[in-house]
Amino acid sequence: MAATKKSGAKPDGLHRPVQPSDELAEIVGSKPMTRADVVSKVWEYIKKNDLQDAKDRRNIKADDKLAKVFGKKEASMFEMNKHLAAHLKPAAGS
Repeated sequence: MAATKKSGAKPDGLHRPVQPSDELAEIVGSKPMTRADVVSKVWEYIKKNDLQDAKDRRNIKADDKLAKVFGKKEASMFEMNKHLAAHLKPAAGS
């Protein structure tokens, strides 16, 4: 039998509200959202703007907005979360 989550339990790291930095807000918006939503919106932005390397889709070629978040012009999808974490802080009241 699967374990059930108790109501009123604190949300885990992916579902706890976070506040994006000003740089990240240019991509995902400025309202608090879950870390999972931030990652999803960043991927939407990457795909919408065709920022994945054509030869190796694991690599992201950052435009000016994304370079502010990554701190460089290219990053792998595996290091993306590390760069995003530097631009997230707990949302007020969480």
